[in-house]
Amino acid sequence: MEDAEERITVFATPRDWFRHAISRFQAANLVFGHGASNAIDEAAFLVLEALHLPIDALDPFADAKLLSAERRRLDALIEARVTTRKPAAYLLNRAYIQGVPFYVDERVIVPRSFIGELLFSGLVGEGGLIEAPDEIGRVLDLCTGGGSLAILAARVFPNAAIDAADLSPDALAVARRNVEVHGLSDRIRLVEGDLFSGLRAERYDLILTNPPYVTEAAAAAFPPEYAAEPRLAHLGGPDGLDVVRRIVREARAHLSPGGALVCELGAGREAFEAAFPDLDALWLDTAESEGEVFFVHAEALPAAGRRAGK
Repeated sequence: MEDAEERITVFATPRDWFRHAISRFQAANLVFGHGASNAIDEAAFLVLEALHLPIDALDPFADAKLLSAERRRLDALIEARVTTRKPAAYLLNRAYIQGVPFYVDERVIVPRSFIGELLFSGLVGEGGLIEAPDEIGRVLDLCTGGGSLAILAARVFPNAAIDAADLSPDALAVARRNVEVHGLSDRIRLVEGDLFSGLRAERYDLILTNPPYVTEAAAAAFPPEYAAEPRLAHLGGPDGLDVVRRIVREARAHLSPGGALVCELGAGREAFEAAFPDLDALWLDTAESEGEVFFVHAEALPAAGRRAGK
């Protein structure tokens, strides 16, 4: 069915558009990974978010009759996803982590950090590495992008003052919007600077970071969906560890005694362990990842002024 007017006339329900979106996405060989890992999940997200419906509840609304304007919006979004290859999150200006919504546009990477899941499952609370979240007084979200981890941290650590730092003023503009929407301007401070440069001698109980870690070769082979994101948010140098090395070497000076660093580095574990063979890091798994996030106590990190790693 090639004619838009025919589609808009014939496809009357969310179920119709859901099926159509899956067919279009699969035929176009789209690439996923910005909140959805396959055509079915991406189609469900696009249809439900566009209709302002709960994104995890298609069935109750599947056979509802749609207005003409709603059908036209869905048709335009599905076609835009196929023709522009932009992630659906950019087309809808919306992304979710652990069910929490965030505004997103091309100024920031689409938020999808595994650290978000770990904050709510395994890392914090009884039996976790951080058993008393109410005792965490200061948190830093380094390379914050649109501010998602800082906002999630504010939920998990109720007594914490949070700094969110990024090199990009454009990213911080998006983060500011998210912080304000979530009513957290009194708890989250946005700081512009290259890693720790804007933080002076500040110290934290916990540093969370999802820094750029993509290798140059991998970035050069990006499909359009990933190439649509800011390159600054991806590029980690020849082995993907340029930024991660700096964080590991500088973090101890910004951690309180007993504090910890939590860092995501994608598929770079092997290269990281070769670069820091003596670092006592604990690798954390999630439902969809294995060995892509590490946790390390402050005392195990290189001391200030000491060059460690390769």
